Amino acid sequence: YDMLQERGYEFVEPKPASEEDLLKVHDADYIQLLKQGAIEDPDTPAYKNIYEYAKLSAGGAILAAKINGFSLMRPPGHHAGRYGAALGAYTKGFCYINNVAVAVKHLDKPALILDIDGHHGNGTQEIFQGDPKVVFVSLHRYPHYPGTGAYSEGNCLNFPLPADCGEAVYLRTLEEALRKVDMQKIEVIAVSAGFDAYAGDLASLGLTEKTYAKIGEMLASFGKPTFFVLEGGYIGENIGKCIDEMLKAFNGH
Repeated sequence: YDMLQERGYEFVEPKPASEEDLLKVHDADYIQLLKQGAIEDPDTPAYKNIYEYAKLSAGGAILAAKINGFSLMRPPGHHAGRYGAALGAYTKGFCYINNVAVAVKHLDKPALILDIDGHHGNGTQEIFQGDPKVVFVSLHRYPHYPGTGAYSEGNCLNFPLPADCGEAVYLRTLEEALRKVDMQKIEVIAVSAGFDAYAGDLASLGLTEKTYAKIGEMLASFGKPTFFVLEGGYIGENIGKCIDEMLKAFNGH
């Protein structure tokens, strides 16, 4: 936050997402459990007021979608499925509410969700699988947590990659993935912007700041309304650098 503020980025304070927005994505019983703090998950514990924090993070994603911005909010979201843990995963991987899913449902437009987190977005896939308005594309390390995303299913296009595959392999794969999307039908691009594929992070694919700049350039080339939602990334000093490089390149700087 401090580094991005020093570099001149404008920050806007979000409002919490409404329960109506959450229920477009998650089962009512799951939301009730979150409210009550009645969840048992070693990765995703029932911290005090976590439901309120999660609603605020989802609200940040909605605001980013409205203004074509970047939601610098946590907790992240892409492992959270309709009922909590998704597609047979044993935990929710630090995620309570699926922020990018809430934002895409709020917009209700034909969307591409591009997940560049180093882990598969199993919650996002579960929520949107079979949805004719949404194409979900995920590039992720495999085999790795959460153990899903080995193959594509319908509108969910998965591109599993080996550990530390490096920038060249990653960018070739991303180009291949995006060629499979009929961009004429897409009105908005939502990016699950995780940075744990950075070299040495939890899901390292050997990426660098320059890789994220090239991703930004690639996304800008489509000329579509685009917003970004922070997911993973656990080497703090790298996250701001990667965000800055990606957004500068996206904006043509």
